[in-house]
Amino acid sequence: MSESSAKGLKKAGALRLGEALRRGASRRDVIKRLVAAGMSVAAAGTFATFAETAHAETPRRGGRIKAATNGSSATETMDPARGLTQTDFSRAFMFYNGLTTLDESLTPQLDLAEEMAPSERATVWTIKLRRDVRFHDGSPLTSADVVYSLRRHKDPAIGSAMRTLVAPMEEIAATGPNEVRIRLSGPNADLPTMFGTWQCAILKDGVTDFRTANGTGPYKCQEFQPGVRSLAVRNTEYFKPGKPYLDEIEVFGITDEQARVNALLAGDMQLIGTVSPRLVPRIISASNLTLFETKGGAYHDLVLRLDGAPGSNPDFVLAVKHMFNREQIRRTVYRGFAVVANDQPIDPTNRFYDASLPQRPFDVDKARFHLQRSGFANQVFPVVVSPAAPNSEEMGQVLQQVGQQIGLNLQLQRVPADGFWSNHWAKHPIFFSSNPPKASADVTFTQFFYSQGPFNESAWRNERFDALLLEARAETDTERRRERYSEMQRLVHEGSGVCIPVFASYLDAHVNKLKGLRPIPTGGLMGFNFAENIWLDQ
Repeated sequence: MSESSAKGLKKAGALRLGEALRRGASRRDVIKRLVAAGMSVAAAGTFATFAETAHAETPRRGGRIKAATNGSSATETMDPARGLTQTDFSRAFMFYNGLTTLDESLTPQLDLAEEMAPSERATVWTIKLRRDVRFHDGSPLTSADVVYSLRRHKDPAIGSAMRTLVAPMEEIAATGPNEVRIRLSGPNADLPTMFGTWQCAILKDGVTDFRTANGTGPYKCQEFQPGVRSLAVRNTEYFKPGKPYLDEIEVFGITDEQARVNALLAGDMQLIGTVSPRLVPRIISASNLTLFETKGGAYHDLVLRLDGAPGSNPDFVLAVKHMFNREQIRRTVYRGFAVVANDQPIDPTNRFYDASLPQRPFDVDKARFHLQRSGFANQVFPVVVSPAAPNSEEMGQVLQQVGQQIGLNLQLQRVPADGFWSNHWAKHPIFFSSNPPKASADVTFTQFFYSQGPFNESAWRNERFDALLLEARAETDTERRRERYSEMQRLVHEGSGVCIPVFASYLDAHVNKLKGLRPIPTGGLMGFNFAENIWLDQ
């Protein structure tokens, strides 16, 4: 039996014993029952404790909460393919479902699909859909909805972040009312993982009006005011028995972090996203609040555009990369809620992380040498910082101090979080950005470093990298795939204009009575999929 299967049986058994406790059985009764079944007394005591915990965390129905994310903009959308902020991502999971969903280990679990069967080389996938799913307007889920939802990512006018990932799907066809066949231009064993992202939520066939949402998700959209709030009410016809638990979730985008934390402390919010480490003491000192940490591949990076000065000069880029005192940033800016990174996006929790890549050191002398050789010494350069890129101002200040030592004047240009992604991101020669962890190395590299990637922030172009990306995606042998990903990490480390000093934990906060959250490494707020999983222990 696999370890995961054993854990599953343990959890199921604990839930049954938790139910026995609820009906009045004592802890002694539970231990006697376990010993009679052949378990040691010590193990029985441990298992009984596990059962009590399971019983204590039995979900309850009812109640409403207010939740605050860190993004707010008049350009917010109910179209998952166009979402840019955690507000958009969270709503996508509230109102829609994907073919799969991702668990704590980023393993895809079936959601709208009841079966996904690949061909021998994973070039053709047959997807069978659940037959008990209805959209919020009462219409049944069919294969036409899936075909429409996936095909629209190919339309350049949509501007979908998934366009390059869906491009290899040469055929997306309905082969029956509840069956879809996808034929790829090359093998892709990661396809079910991709379907678990918020962008790949399934829409109703033909929908073009996103002033509201008509999905299959756990909540229905009762109100949507872009840049203001949205109100979600329980979908009483949801196909997952017992879910969701809450009656209503009201979501606000509050870009000012102090305001978000103050709203939680005052009791105006029950859940907030994105707490910076410097405000953690305020959370943990409140007896009624809990800090929620999610570790993974999130990073807040400094981007030097390579398609114009000064980033087009390789020496200038190297000078800036050597200016990062990564350990100081980890310790002082993130208060330890981070791990040192190495200017490439695959973090140590990823199975393809290359620990043999030499760590780029903080080296003032090397930074000065490359700056002098670049010809940009003793010049002034603006660096865009924003609350939309958490901790960017603090990291910018650390760089400023180092810059003063080598003759580089970096002036921080502060811009608001509101409208940052549409008005400032990738529109300046030097700017800070923020990137959530992705479901796989393939998704990360495709979206952010592939020459045609939708979020290729530094405008990096490398033919060898592009070729390796396609080879790795087609490779079913794990070790050969690892070799390609290792080389790709080295190429990004050496050549891109992205400076990644640390991988930061996501820090959210909530009232103690809010239950059900567990870390999912694709982002904070349970990978933004908190809505159907949380409840109030009243």
